[in-house]
Amino acid sequence: MHSPTAENGEVPMGTARRRSDFRVFDMEKSHVTRPKLTYFDAPTSRGEECRLALHLAGIDFEDNRISQASWPALKEQTPYGQLPVLELPGQAPFAQTNPILVLIGRRHGLHPTDDVEAARHEAMMQHVEELRHNVSPTIRMGDAEKKAAREALVAGFMPAWGEHAERNLATAGPFFAGAKVHVVDLKLHMAVRWFLGGKVDHIPATIFSAFPRLMGVHDAVRDDSRVKAWYAK
Repeated sequence: MHSPTAENGEVPMGTARRRSDFRVFDMEKSHVTRPKLTYFDAPTSRGEECRLALHLAGIDFEDNRISQASWPALKEQTPYGQLPVLELPGQAPFAQTNPILVLIGRRHGLHPTDDVEAARHEAMMQHVEELRHNVSPTIRMGDAEKKAAREALVAGFMPAWGEHAERNLATAGPFFAGAKVHVVDLKLHMAVRWFLGGKVDHIPATIFSAFPRLMGVHDAVRDDSRVKAWYAK
């Protein structure tokens, strides 16, 4: 399950969003009249990067946020038992974060049209998922086990992850491929933001501070006027 508090303990911001405690998906064809994204009621993780992509693309979409309490009843109605889920008019629901981002990006100029360059972006997107796959299992550990596991990640995996990310970022910046923002940048932004607040126990907020290009991507997305507008709602 992709939990809304899995990343940094953030609580939903005071913006007007639609909250739904139950939603059944039609697996053959959605009956929505405009794009609809379903995720937990929190501005975090995979759901938030999809929301940002839709917003930057200028898409009028329904931001459907569900409670933790409603998730068990909804889970088996989703394509893969996970969130987010994107519904488009007349299409079966889409799931899995990276394919959702790539679809939005391809249609709205936020993902490369060149197949080789696109593959390079998608490799970095998968790199972010590897970070999540390594850190997320520690969330449900007991205190002692969690402390030991996260200290081991800080000593080994996470600096190596940051170094690999850094070496694949454009030297000119500020984004992954240079001057233009793409969906991969939204994903990198959310990955770095996860830890910057200092709310992930036993992982320092400065874990990626040694990687200026990576931090630069985070900052450039944060400072984008459209991203600011999203959080100002």
